[in-house]
Amino acid sequence: MTTPPWPADVLVRAGLPAADVAAWAAAAPMPGGHGGFPASVDSVSQFLGRGLALRQRLPARGHGTAAEQAARDTIGAVLHEARKMFLRAYTADLYDQLTSGRTQPLRVADLLAGAAARVPGLVPSTAELAAERDRALPDKDGIELAQGLLIAHVLALPGPGRHLIGAMLLPLPEAVDRLPGLRATGTADLGPVLLTRQGRAGLLELRNPRYLNAEDDLTLGPTECAVDLILLDPAIEVGVIRGGVVDHPGYPGVRVFGSGLNLTRLYQGRLGYLFYLDRDLGYVHKIFRGLSPSHPGAADDPGPAHPLAPVTEKLWIAAVERFAVGGACQLLHVVDHVIATRGSRLFLPARQEGIIPGASNLRLPRFVGDRAARQAILSGREWTAGEPDAAMLCDEVVAADAMDQALAARIEALTGSGLVNAAANRRLLRAGQEPLDVFRTYMATFALEQARCHLSPALVANLEMHWQAATRGS
Repeated sequence: MTTPPWPADVLVRAGLPAADVAAWAAAAPMPGGHGGFPASVDSVSQFLGRGLALRQRLPARGHGTAAEQAARDTIGAVLHEARKMFLRAYTADLYDQLTSGRTQPLRVADLLAGAAARVPGLVPSTAELAAERDRALPDKDGIELAQGLLIAHVLALPGPGRHLIGAMLLPLPEAVDRLPGLRATGTADLGPVLLTRQGRAGLLELRNPRYLNAEDDLTLGPTECAVDLILLDPAIEVGVIRGGVVDHPGYPGVRVFGSGLNLTRLYQGRLGYLFYLDRDLGYVHKIFRGLSPSHPGAADDPGPAHPLAPVTEKLWIAAVERFAVGGACQLLHVVDHVIATRGSRLFLPARQEGIIPGASNLRLPRFVGDRAARQAILSGREWTAGEPDAAMLCDEVVAADAMDQALAARIEALTGSGLVNAAANRRLLRAGQEPLDVFRTYMATFALEQARCHLSPALVANLEMHWQAATRGS
């Protein structure tokens, strides 16, 4: 193949040697090439490697001449198409090889690391991701888009997609290690998250006081660990999510449920693309669907996609104080009971931020209807606890000083007569509302679209316009 399916002169005008450009074009893999999966791995890796080497000769994104930036964009588009062509043909083969025929569970990050080693260039390596993490959001090279492409293709296939979801529903090793300590003491201090057992309830308290209990890369792991512990501890029957006391001049010494994404760390580049996948396939989905007891594919386990699969799940209460913004508002769509203090603001600032609000596009219409959900996601509509239109999001509205009493009463009401049928009723509600394959296909689209949003110049512009990101300190 000597004639590239793209304008080679764009690369030459940017100063790249014509001979090297022609050699790269000649190495382009052909669709449906001979030799099957092993040969295709070799050919696509060589092609991707040559293209990446050419791009490394050009200035970083946002720097250099217009011709150089056009060449970078062209190379990036060609690499993207080559990856898509390979994944359309071989996603299942790649997934099965990395997971030993779907007998080994791999979380998203481990799956991507394995793919980077098996097919160099298909997704960024660990070293490339480390370098990208050191760049602020406006200066990122965009390499995480390849991660979104791979995960989207995996989730689009029923077999691999269900297996990956099942792997993400397994308890974290840290949670298993910490379980004896929680059972002995009733407490697990995870830094930004404090878990305490109070009677038959497990209270998960998010403590990120400087950022109004926003979620970020530092809170995500501890939050998932705490969710796992609540689900694993047999002495806990109900999980409670509550925000801790914050240290903020606008809200001194009060509890705040959550302010959504930590936009400071997002703009600084410390919050990578995988945060979104780890969060919604991880602890949020565990709250909604429960834990998978053993790895998907095990001989004695039909897997989480099977309607008779054994799972560990419990009822959940959200205690909303002051506001539930963004990701905090998304949690209201997966818990079983919401208690909010009167006047609390509930909203999804997805339009101003320029990202997709997790699985709210899938779940919010079930609560407020399609039209109101579109208004919230596309136009920034808010709800205020205690107002009539917020009744579909809040089960109880109480005075600010009555939350503790309301929580105690609700926990007693849920546990006083036993929870024999609670998990069964939750499963039946999900069966009609959100079967696993509905969630899987949604997340397949989400994986790629969120990567595009995360790496879009529009996100940077929105943060700088609506949040003055460039002037904020660490």
